[in-house]
Amino acid sequence: MAPTPTAPAAAGAAETVRVPITVDLGTPVGVADPRLFGSFVEHLGRSVYGGLYDPADPSSTPEGFRADVLDLVAELGVTVVRYPGGNFVSGYDWHDGVGPREQRPRRLDLAWKSIETNEFGTDEFIAWCRAAGVEPMLAVNLGLGDLRSALHLLEYANHPSGTALSDERVGNGAADPHDVRLWCLGNELDGPWQLGFRTAEGYAEVAAQAATAMRMFDDTLELVAVGSSNADMPTFGAWEDTVLDRTVELVDYLSCHIYFYNDGDLAAFVRSAETLDAFLDDIAGRIRRAKEAHPAARDVRISLDEWNVWNYRAYDDLKPERRFEQHPRLLEEEYTLADAVVVGSLLQSILRHADVVGIAALAQLVNVIGPIRAEPGGPAWRQTTFHPFAAAARSAGHTVLATRSPEGSDVGTTVTLSPDATTVEVMLTNRSLSTAAVASLDVAALGAWRIDRVDALWDDDPLAANTEADPERVVPRAVPAGLRDGLLTVALPPLSWAAVRLDCTKGP
Repeated sequence: MAPTPTAPAAAGAAETVRVPITVDLGTPVGVADPRLFGSFVEHLGRSVYGGLYDPADPSSTPEGFRADVLDLVAELGVTVVRYPGGNFVSGYDWHDGVGPREQRPRRLDLAWKSIETNEFGTDEFIAWCRAAGVEPMLAVNLGLGDLRSALHLLEYANHPSGTALSDERVGNGAADPHDVRLWCLGNELDGPWQLGFRTAEGYAEVAAQAATAMRMFDDTLELVAVGSSNADMPTFGAWEDTVLDRTVELVDYLSCHIYFYNDGDLAAFVRSAETLDAFLDDIAGRIRRAKEAHPAARDVRISLDEWNVWNYRAYDDLKPERRFEQHPRLLEEEYTLADAVVVGSLLQSILRHADVVGIAALAQLVNVIGPIRAEPGGPAWRQTTFHPFAAAARSAGHTVLATRSPEGSDVGTTVTLSPDATTVEVMLTNRSLSTAAVASLDVAALGAWRIDRVDALWDDDPLAANTEADPERVVPRAVPAGLRDGLLTVALPPLSWAAVRLDCTKGP
């Protein structure tokens, strides 16, 4: 007989519902590419300066990287990081950020109304990636930049030596090529806020030219064409169709970006994953139809290379009197328990689309709408959203299994199985604001016999947050869970997210 734990009830919770969930072993969704657990770093506010890089910080490495941030990035489980933008890249000359620091020019960044010192550039980013153990994903400037500049960056980064640009890199201290495999062909060029924005037809032609030229250098590069900035763009859908028609034989990924906002309707906000599901389904359908129409198409997948919760109050930083400061505080979101539950549910949606999504990047990594915060000369700490990402990242490389919940249920479930079939990861969201739930899953066929760990996020206050003064206000904690005769039961408080690891390997 299976245990039936009782869910911890938040203040005001009136009842507990029981939710039987079916795990379908016969039709796996796909394999979760490790790149689904990526992030994004832009020259915006204190994302780079004060985030990744702060030579004056007591924790800094000899290269000027914040060691406490590096430790948290490793704990977070990030696999790939997109750089240097974002809106920033469309006005950026990569050559400003290489060579002796004392000779690098200070520039105005029109995208974020800031002064860019160029102390940190391509070589520093690659060195940081190596220190962090993550894969670099570089974006080229196809806004105000041109194809020649993009090709020069590619040569600088990836050619071993023997040319002016590769020898320049060697002279700047990087004897070995950076060997960057992932390249974004611009950023959000459908948006009028973007320097050098274009029509779909105009961008498609530029992207095709760039892809063709970059493949002349190395046909094994992985290239990402720009998709829509968000689903509310008037050109959404038509943009994808036009860009794919011109580039589906040349690129490997089509990007898309989406952010979610808590505008005060918490019940609607916690169902954000339903919007993401529909968004990804729409784009995947367009890619499928484009591949069917082009026999020579590459195996194009989705690169969801900007996604997150980003609340409206963050825009208050961008006031006219704040213009053209050096590394100003911008978009330093303070994430709540509700935000963390939504981020966890969005990660589940991404995993449920592992068959069509090959890259995903939480935007951004540090300080700027990021899961990590850091103060100059002070601590670095985990925001609430850090915890579901770190737990979900344990599914990198796993097979995602299909699941079914009862119609109308507030419980969302994702189940993954490790390649060696020794570990099962179960992720659960309870979206109800007032009702606790006990989820039950029959995992006998997976061979699960022991609960290895339970990490749950919940709190009586949906707006509870982690701050410098109280960095562990919202942390993973246990909820009642049991496994007997192959039936897993997990008690979920209202508005909660949980990750349960099951062990399939019996000891001697």
